[in-house]
Amino acid sequence: GMNAAVRAVTRMGIYVGAKVFLIYEGYEGLVEGGDNIKQANWLSVSNIIQLGGTVIGSARCKAFTTRAGRLRAARNLVEHGITNLCVIGGDGSLTGADIFRSEWAGLLEELVQDGQISEEVARQNCRLNIVGLVGSIDNDFCGTDMTIGTDSALHRIMEVIDAITTTAQSHQRTFVLEVMGRHCGYLALVSGLASGADWLFIPESPPEDGWEDLMCERLGETRSRGSRLNIIIIAEGAIDRNGKPISSNYVKDLVVKRLGFDTRVTVLGHVQRGGTPSAFDRVLSSKMGMEAVMALLEATPDTPACVVSLSGNQSVRLPLMECVQVTKDVQKAMDEKRFEEAIQLRGRSFENNWNIYKLLAHEKPAQEKTPFSLAILNVGAPAAGMNAAVRSAVRIAICQGHTVYVVNDGFEGLSKGQIREVGWHDVAGWLGRGGSMLGTKRTLPKTCMEKIVENIRKFNIQGLLVIGGFEAYEGVLQLVEARGQYEELCIIMCVIPATISNNVPGTDFSLGSDTAVNAAMESCDRIKQSASGTKRRVFIVETMGGYCGYLSTVTGIAVGADAAYVYEDPFTIHDLKANVEHLTDKMKTDIQRGLVLRNEKCHEHYTTEFLYNLYSSEGKGIFDCRINVLGHLQQGGAPTPFDRNYGTKLGVKAVLWMSEKLQAAYRKGRVFANSGDSACVIGLRKKVVAFSPVTELKKVTDFEHRLPQEQWWLNLRLMLKMLANYQISLTEYISGKMEHV
Repeated sequence: GMNAAVRAVTRMGIYVGAKVFLIYEGYEGLVEGGDNIKQANWLSVSNIIQLGGTVIGSARCKAFTTRAGRLRAARNLVEHGITNLCVIGGDGSLTGADIFRSEWAGLLEELVQDGQISEEVARQNCRLNIVGLVGSIDNDFCGTDMTIGTDSALHRIMEVIDAITTTAQSHQRTFVLEVMGRHCGYLALVSGLASGADWLFIPESPPEDGWEDLMCERLGETRSRGSRLNIIIIAEGAIDRNGKPISSNYVKDLVVKRLGFDTRVTVLGHVQRGGTPSAFDRVLSSKMGMEAVMALLEATPDTPACVVSLSGNQSVRLPLMECVQVTKDVQKAMDEKRFEEAIQLRGRSFENNWNIYKLLAHEKPAQEKTPFSLAILNVGAPAAGMNAAVRSAVRIAICQGHTVYVVNDGFEGLSKGQIREVGWHDVAGWLGRGGSMLGTKRTLPKTCMEKIVENIRKFNIQGLLVIGGFEAYEGVLQLVEARGQYEELCIIMCVIPATISNNVPGTDFSLGSDTAVNAAMESCDRIKQSASGTKRRVFIVETMGGYCGYLSTVTGIAVGADAAYVYEDPFTIHDLKANVEHLTDKMKTDIQRGLVLRNEKCHEHYTTEFLYNLYSSEGKGIFDCRINVLGHLQQGGAPTPFDRNYGTKLGVKAVLWMSEKLQAAYRKGRVFANSGDSACVIGLRKKVVAFSPVTELKKVTDFEHRLPQEQWWLNLRLMLKMLANYQISLTEYISGKMEHV
């Protein structure tokens, strides 16, 4: 993701009229100067968004930790008239930048005294502004939701776990996987949660004394119940309660000695730092890069050095040293064995992940059976992550003591009685599976209402959990509106939005859209690569999404598209003409390729075919065109780490909410619920998981086009156009606010 950040900072800097310099080899280049500091232009950062690592290099630098080294660095900056520095790195790099900034006036004074610069030059460069972007695969920097590179590292880990799972199942093996994280267990925790690992070691929460017996007992249990594999994930910094390291080989030898299982260790190492960045990292870095430039432009002598971060899906700025301080506090808490506190200091989502992992990892028999029965079904088109949500919902409901039914083939299956009771182990191994294991249909309840009601009565279902897209929401709305006719429908209902289109009201993200964006992005990366070979070629790529332009907009940002046509941002023949001219100009530069995305329903008359004909005739002799319709590859594939994790969390939260509502609506031996808030959509809004009544959401839905009336991601379109070099005004740009950790 670092390259996406370098690209965004460079282009935004040029866009606002600044001179932008790239400093090669990190602080080493800053100290050495010379050819390591080069002015950049728009094309310097072309075609790098899809590359892993960083094209400008990075190096640990001893010299910069000394005052003499920083003096040379100051001299090199002054020579180029650079007074704004954007640093992309971990907490070490950012702390170094802050020290540099605090010494700046003194360093310039020293340079004047040594006669290296004149007083006039010192006056012109009297202030150094710095802004930080946190690049660290460990996600160990407090105050930021996600650091650049974390999501991509999780992608690498999950690819390895998926591959290892297949071999482990064939040979009935136990695998001990060691992932990076010397002081922070984030990668181990999220990959453990997203793979359903049997045991997990993280530095923030060492196992209780005597863990060896408990672990072996548990591994033995899962085997005796017919599981063919065990996965143990261990962070490289894992320790026991006394601070003594736990090594992956120690764990392996233990399993072999006590259980006699065929056990292998895999150390992932630097695989986790490499590979192509995920869509999330590319979009995150682009957003943060733009915001970093704005933060530098708006800096005053009184603003503290800040890091740019994402909170929910808004950019925010945080005082750099506050973040560094809290990050140090976590380490201190761990050193002093205050482990509970360390987990809390890591932040809400870390603690949440840890608690959910502990809930789902191992079957805990319910204290007592409740009188409640829940049914779970999938509705609409398949979306990755549906199975993760079903798995966690089934398991949490069983923990709560409910009877759990699953329904095949959506509302149609509910009407035909395709309903069966499931246990804890029936959903083992579902986490990483794409599509829908239960089967899904688009049928809406109004076509078979009588039969649905009959089966709800027959199976005595008091809670309905519907996981699916717009039809799931519309279907539950129809059931709620039929409550007047059928008392059986006065039950608790919840919708988990799962669709690649991300068009369900009540949530910022629907399950499966992250996987779809990554699938579309990987295809576009390949298409771009083919175009850079043939030269002077423009590809027109059609994405899915119904009327919702989320998929094409976010994919467009992730692949650096020249345009993305969507229904929500109306366009005319003038816009098309401007885009063709834009591409004609682009062909005169060194980048002789173009990529245009078109959402499948963005315009009734300007079809993909129409765009192809228009671009072909207007570009005649300058470039040629090709069409690519991505189609159903956007629905398939194994879910991304985000979707596995998100599905797991939504499944848990939805069932806990339903349990609470069932208790409240239970009177005289039955459930009766007919208030609006007894049928909700669960969703992520900014940073909060919220439940919105379907009857309320009806008021903010455009049913004809199957869209929410307001969509947060439309403000990303500004970034898409700016990064593609369209002259647009930045008055609509919303700067991040300075917040505190």
